[in-house]
Amino acid sequence: MAGEKIIGRVKGAVKGFLASDQPVIAFGREILWVVVVVGGIALLLFVVCGTWPAVVAVESESMLPNMHVNDLVFVVQKDRFGPLQTYETGGNTGYMKFGDYGDVIIYRPNGATNIHPIIHRVKGYYDAAWFTANLHVPATHGGYLTKGDNNLVADQQSSINGLGPIQPVEDDWIVGKALFSVPLLGYPTLHYPEFAAVVIILLVIHEVYVSRAEGEEEKGRKKEKKKGRR
Repeated sequence: MAGEKIIGRVKGAVKGFLASDQPVIAFGREILWVVVVVGGIALLLFVVCGTWPAVVAVESESMLPNMHVNDLVFVVQKDRFGPLQTYETGGNTGYMKFGDYGDVIIYRPNGATNIHPIIHRVKGYYDAAWFTANLHVPATHGGYLTKGDNNLVADQQSSINGLGPIQPVEDDWIVGKALFSVPLLGYPTLHYPEFAAVVIILLVIHEVYVSRAEGEEEKGRKKEKKKGRR
């Protein structure tokens, strides 16, 4: 009996929330709708792409002219839609992605999770001795050699402040490979505080406009009623 009362109250509260004309509640309802839609899209992308994040934004010019700042890049598992191709294997088979041979991967340098992933092309896979002999870098293990199309040197010949020299990329560090990109759509991702503020402001303006329109409509109906009584 008590359970039925609780369920009834919950249903009543939900109906009241959905049907309420109060500006604050209506605004909260729109925010909730946005959250549900975004969450649904995120879930769908995860199911299709098999990795998370399923989209990333290009933050630098290191992949010019094949990727640009603010491009939104869709990411899939490294072995989805075919095995990962390096520049070497792509050159042998003719496989190209984003204007050159081989796949472009998104990886976490040295496995670090506290910095943004890097989006660069896979050049090849070598053991530690190869990196030492050919690039003269102190590689601690074998892995993928990566490089930005617009960079002069490979990632493994550079370092990151607070992280040290970038090591050959291990499989576990790879978030996924780039499937395709859409120009400019990455801007909201790179500037989400400003973008979120704009969205909220637009929602507030819309809600105020709707409330005023409904208020004017209600006033018009009342005037019509008064005229009818005369």
